[in-house]
Amino acid sequence: MCGICCVVNISNLQSALDNAVLGNLKKRGPNCSREVTKAVAGFNYHCFFSGHVLHMRGLLTPQPLEDEKGNVFLWNGEVFGGLKVGSEENDAQVVFDHLSKCTSESEILSIFSAIQGPWAFIYFQADSHCLWFGRDFFGRRSLLWQFDDEEKSIMLTSVGALVIGTERGQWQEVPASAVYKIDLKACSLLDSLVLMTYPWKYPSSKLQKSDLTHELRLEQFSSCVSLTMNASGLFLTAPVVPLNIAIPACLPESKQTLCTQPSFEDLQPFLQSDKRKKVVHQLLDVLSEAVRRRIQYPPSKTVATCTSVNKANVAILFSGGIDSMILATLADRHIPVEHPIDLLNVAFQLKKPKKKVLTKNTKNCKTVFNAHPCQEEAKLGSTEAGDLECFNVPDRITGRAGLQELQDINPTRTWNFVEINVTLDELQEMRQKTISHLVYPLETVLDDSIGCAVWFASRGTGAALLNNEMKEYTSTAKVVLTGIGADEQLAGYSRHRVRYKMSGLEGLVNELGMELGRISSRNLGRDDRIIGDHGKEARFPFLDEEVVSFLSSLPVWEKADLTLPRGLGEKLLLRLAARELGLTASAVLPKRAMQFGSRIAKMENGNEKASDKCNRLQRV
Repeated sequence: MCGICCVVNISNLQSALDNAVLGNLKKRGPNCSREVTKAVAGFNYHCFFSGHVLHMRGLLTPQPLEDEKGNVFLWNGEVFGGLKVGSEENDAQVVFDHLSKCTSESEILSIFSAIQGPWAFIYFQADSHCLWFGRDFFGRRSLLWQFDDEEKSIMLTSVGALVIGTERGQWQEVPASAVYKIDLKACSLLDSLVLMTYPWKYPSSKLQKSDLTHELRLEQFSSCVSLTMNASGLFLTAPVVPLNIAIPACLPESKQTLCTQPSFEDLQPFLQSDKRKKVVHQLLDVLSEAVRRRIQYPPSKTVATCTSVNKANVAILFSGGIDSMILATLADRHIPVEHPIDLLNVAFQLKKPKKKVLTKNTKNCKTVFNAHPCQEEAKLGSTEAGDLECFNVPDRITGRAGLQELQDINPTRTWNFVEINVTLDELQEMRQKTISHLVYPLETVLDDSIGCAVWFASRGTGAALLNNEMKEYTSTAKVVLTGIGADEQLAGYSRHRVRYKMSGLEGLVNELGMELGRISSRNLGRDDRIIGDHGKEARFPFLDEEVVSFLSSLPVWEKADLTLPRGLGEKLLLRLAARELGLTASAVLPKRAMQFGSRIAKMENGNEKASDKCNRLQRV
């Protein structure tokens, strides 16, 4: 993870990097910072590069990287496949070495087409006076751009800053639908910026990933910017296979009689089919490898700040739901048993309810809560023990139950269940001070809710049970695994069930087809900015290229069966995989969105729609 930034001017004016932006970049890359300026005699352009490195693998390598040819490279990503990177090598240096040898556009595109893993990059090719930049196919790393008419400039950065009333152009997320090139020599002569696009396309397909001119919303650009398809008609090759859109004439009806609240035992009959069981284990194989890739590269041990064996190197955003449970179980396979794993569980303070008679459900909840008496009695910061019940949100309850399942699977592992409790005052303070700048340029109620929840969760500051005593605890893990991508591919959202009821399998397939296409603009850039603010790196095993290709190759009815009740039919294939891993009650938990499970959605205004513009994000 790094904070990368580049400012390009094609006028005599030079843009200054805003101090708020610089501060946000440094938080993303706390290990080292460096700046490089490029101004070529005889050409009226000026480039400023700023790099801030979070050391994740190999030797610490300052950025921007620069070679003897004058090429400059900024890299915010991880190479998990496609290019060979040794265990002690730095992947930014490896990618830069490959780029420096390129003599044509097609060679540059072939490198980025080959890389498996998340990335955003900025590359100045000195001999051609060209600036290349872009994001990976899914947009797993953030990159924003801002244009200025007066200065005839473009600024690219991992993270911006929200300044109300500014006269500068607004920040936008760079669309992940293409890689872009600016011919600085030609633009300085034209006195305007021309962005050449190199879209993604699937192998053996004429279809592009998206309609670029629609996605870029050109009317929001400054008047000094224009967009054009590259003259050679070159494309990047998509790293995944297209979605299987096959629809059968008919499907065999399920002969099972199921109650509306399924048990994990209801999954067992589905595993009696050898064919289905084979598919389940194929999914487990690719997903297990995806998790292994994302936890196998610690920083070089020559660094003085190497981690202690008693500190977790890996944390998981953890609700106790099926996605986070599977990630925890698979991480347990690949992390040495003497290393702890941090399970980050966030809860927002509930309003104190009126006293009422205990129902059967509330009695059950209290039983789960009382199973951890020390957690009731401990003080978390300034929170009194008697007030802890107001953090007994749904994700806390399922998280504790999930912890017990993990302890049953591997009792020798130290599972640090980190209870992160957030009061209304702290939420409002940190939103105004920090989170609103990271969510920006997104601005909906949903972005606010998820952005705030992920920020507090990934910060990892709370309390954990250590040596049978509840103590204040802050996770130092730099790697944060998150389950995003599972619902989008396996029909996990309630909107998928609605679409299926309205339009059948064809409607469901169309809905799933849209999910991955828009995930970069809806989720991933925001989550990368949020988690990176803590000097940590978000990693998404469910969006590993091999996992996505495997799931995309399957017909939809092998991934989900929405004729079955909630907690069973959605993400059916994943639920079967969970059962094969030995998970029990968590395998049939219905989907519960983070904003509802953590109860942030109920904290300030419960009457808002998720798509509404959130005024709270504008109060800076």
